[in-house]
Amino acid sequence: MNKVKLGYAEALRVTLETISPLGSDRIALSACADRVLAEDMHAKVNSPSIDASMKDGYAVRSVDIALATPENPVILKVVGMAAAGTPCAQAVTGGTAVRILTGARVPDGADAVLAEEFTTCQGNTLTVVGDAHPGRNILPRGADVATGECVATQGSRLSPGRLGILAAAGFGEVPVYRQPRVTILATGDELVVPGRPLPEGKLYASNLVMLNAWCRRYGMQTRFSILSDTPETIVQRLAEAAADSDAMITSGGAWTGERDFVAEALSALTWQRVFQWIRIGPGKAAGFGLLKGKPIFLLPGGPPSNLTAFLQIALPGLLRLGGHHQTALPQMKVRLDQSVSCRDVDWTEFVYGTFDDDDGQPVFRPLKGSSRLKSLALAQGVIAIPEGVKTLPAGSMIAAQMLF
Repeated sequence: MNKVKLGYAEALRVTLETISPLGSDRIALSACADRVLAEDMHAKVNSPSIDASMKDGYAVRSVDIALATPENPVILKVVGMAAAGTPCAQAVTGGTAVRILTGARVPDGADAVLAEEFTTCQGNTLTVVGDAHPGRNILPRGADVATGECVATQGSRLSPGRLGILAAAGFGEVPVYRQPRVTILATGDELVVPGRPLPEGKLYASNLVMLNAWCRRYGMQTRFSILSDTPETIVQRLAEAAADSDAMITSGGAWTGERDFVAEALSALTWQRVFQWIRIGPGKAAGFGLLKGKPIFLLPGGPPSNLTAFLQIALPGLLRLGGHHQTALPQMKVRLDQSVSCRDVDWTEFVYGTFDDDDGQPVFRPLKGSSRLKSLALAQGVIAIPEGVKTLPAGSMIAAQMLF
């Protein structure tokens, strides 16, 4: 594993190929929102378990009322009542009907449910002024879920809708991948934990907060701390993190300067380096490898480089670790408001921006400004100028990753 100076597409590919999902746990559906399913799930039951009425009305034989009109009404005898959970034991035969409520089992002999607005009932005499073809207003047994049907596939993110169908299919708990435990370590004697007094010449560890928030958004368990720029401290803390985490992120110290100690510490710990430089801007000083078999992502310290390397390399890797099939940020097609150009045609350049609406067409407006943090705070999306492309002209239809 000695690949260095990769292009973006290859760096992402080898990252995802190097990482395998964690193990799984069976947990209750009530605790599964947004978790990732670890197995294909096949329905245990039919839903509904009966042929059920979709209307309040009358269960009838369609042939008996085929010619019913307001001018030529048909008279039927009501012989019983069916409600949800309380079926009617009386079968429907020629010239009869059963009063039925929504969700009730359709009684034997009936093949349609006639909505009550087409009827008038006095006592047990039903006057019918409309027809109902076979199957009308009946939800067949197993129409929503059939026994043995695959209702959710391995790798699916468990949305509320998916959880609902799993419940209907007979499951009270399901196997889901473990959520990664991620240790985030920021290096630098100049960094201060947010909320504490800020000495002159220091700055708050905003990258740390931002990375932690992104991991938490996807349900990952996180711990974070700031390390002083001493090789011994960094070596010790990396070794501890490798022992009690599923993955690690370092922020800062990823390059080759005199006080960039992370790479030096990892070499001392005999990590397996996959790459330590990518042809992307911003974020070129990004690295990835394995420490004691655990994925570790080295992110540069500058805010735009830090966020870009995280979003484009580290986050997909962490999502892969958590069992996600879809590891990229959600995207949508947008029209580019103005032309954008890269600094080097052999690189992939990422551009942050905001979205506007132009008569129903999403428009991407690149952000420009001298404040790196303000631009990142305002950004709603990011686009890529692919390797080999110098300029994307205004009006281009492109894919934009969504950051909200």
